[in-house]
Amino acid sequence: MELLKFFSSKKGRDSKKKNHQSLLKNTDFFNKEDLPLFASLKTNFDMIKKIMGNSTDIMIKEFKIGEKSEINLGIIYTDGLSDKQLINEFVLETLMINIRQVDFDLNSLHHRLMDVIKTNTLPVAEITEVNNFNKLFLHVLSGDTILLIDGITEGISLSSREWAVRSIQEPESQTVVRGPRDGFTETLRTNTALIRRRIKDPNLWLETKQIGARTQTDVSIMFLQDVADKKTVDEVRERLKDIDTDIILDSGNIEEYIQDGKITTFPTVYDTERPDTVAAGILQGKIAILVDGSPFVLLVPALLINFFQTSEDYYQRADIATVVRLIRFLAFFLSLLTPSLFIAITTFHQEMLPTSLLINLSAQREGVPLSTLFEAILMELTFEILREASIRMPRSIGTAISIVGALVIGQAAVEAGFVSAAMVIIVSLTAICNFVSPSYSMAASVRILRFMFMFIANLLGLFGIIIGLLLLVLHLSSIRSFGEPYLTPLAPFKLKAQKDSIVRLPKWFLETTKRKK
Repeated sequence: MELLKFFSSKKGRDSKKKNHQSLLKNTDFFNKEDLPLFASLKTNFDMIKKIMGNSTDIMIKEFKIGEKSEINLGIIYTDGLSDKQLINEFVLETLMINIRQVDFDLNSLHHRLMDVIKTNTLPVAEITEVNNFNKLFLHVLSGDTILLIDGITEGISLSSREWAVRSIQEPESQTVVRGPRDGFTETLRTNTALIRRRIKDPNLWLETKQIGARTQTDVSIMFLQDVADKKTVDEVRERLKDIDTDIILDSGNIEEYIQDGKITTFPTVYDTERPDTVAAGILQGKIAILVDGSPFVLLVPALLINFFQTSEDYYQRADIATVVRLIRFLAFFLSLLTPSLFIAITTFHQEMLPTSLLINLSAQREGVPLSTLFEAILMELTFEILREASIRMPRSIGTAISIVGALVIGQAAVEAGFVSAAMVIIVSLTAICNFVSPSYSMAASVRILRFMFMFIANLLGLFGIIIGLLLLVLHLSSIRSFGEPYLTPLAPFKLKAQKDSIVRLPKWFLETTKRKK
């Protein structure tokens, strides 16, 4: 029995026994090199237990196969991440019961035993070879099951991933009146399926790699190979490759690493929970970045105009979509400039106001101890605190806090003479306009810039606001998103792209390609 002799021989076992014992005492090697699997099944299991600290959720089972039970095997999987029913029915039952009476021709099998089991025995769709401990732990901690055979320095990974997942629900951060109601979840494969369901094109490529030395998070990029710019795809690959960190828990971690180095408050990476938005972006040549464990998918390059567009713009008539989009632009400028314009006019340019309005404003400010600037800052900070409180509190009382805070505190502040009624109106209008933004990251950027414009308006009035707007335009012109100018298609100006920028023309104007007859 040549194979039995090989199993019982000291070759591949005892010759490295001392080295194995020293490795079991020191597991620092695990993060330094890809240690190959040992021929001894017991040594492999001892090494796994040592590295994992005998974790109780790492399940190890040894068993024998063959008519005379002469071959030792073992499986390793993670309880809670693996499908136990699949393991019992298609792995253990197949190997321990269905082929128990098989008389293996050991002389002919020898090292081909692993190939025989892999190709002729196990009814599992996805099987991967594993030859070192780094790969073994990556598969085990991802929910796969590892099969090892005593006497063979290779193992196989059997796809058995199954864990508790959140069902597909309507996105809460980007709601629509008309359009699809499905949203991404925390499961990577579910998210890629939602995109492929919409784009049934073989040119839709998917590439996946693990990022994070400790989390080993699956990060995928999806793009249309014949539409996306090759240089941009290569740039995305390089930026993901350059990420050197231990922890990746959400797509926000990836965004911070890959965004352009320009210091700016404006987002240069678009994030969304909506599969239809990602599918539309991919069809336009953008690259989607999906992170396992995050329901937010990133789209690059991201231009300023993208943060004012929603998927709902394309599900209703062009005239309605255009009006709504113009309202978003108006709300953007009102949210950015309303407090600073009020400060500038009431402080430096009172002659611009009608006499009756000026008298009313002066009467309201009588007895207010704060200047217009600090009055505005106090109200803005109060509203930001209320906004944060309503978000962090339980939903059952969060809405009540925001309503009570806005009504009671605002009214009490006016009656107490801390602020004027006009300032309450200005801050309320600003907040409402800020909520119009379809992108939370863009709305947060405006909230920061608003304070800067308030300070410059208090110093220089309307001239300061004009200077601030000029500096803002220059800053936006200098920003790039993966090499693409941030103000495209406005600067540089592209005439053909204007049909879907500030306004949206009817669908027949937007079509750039015709189906071949």
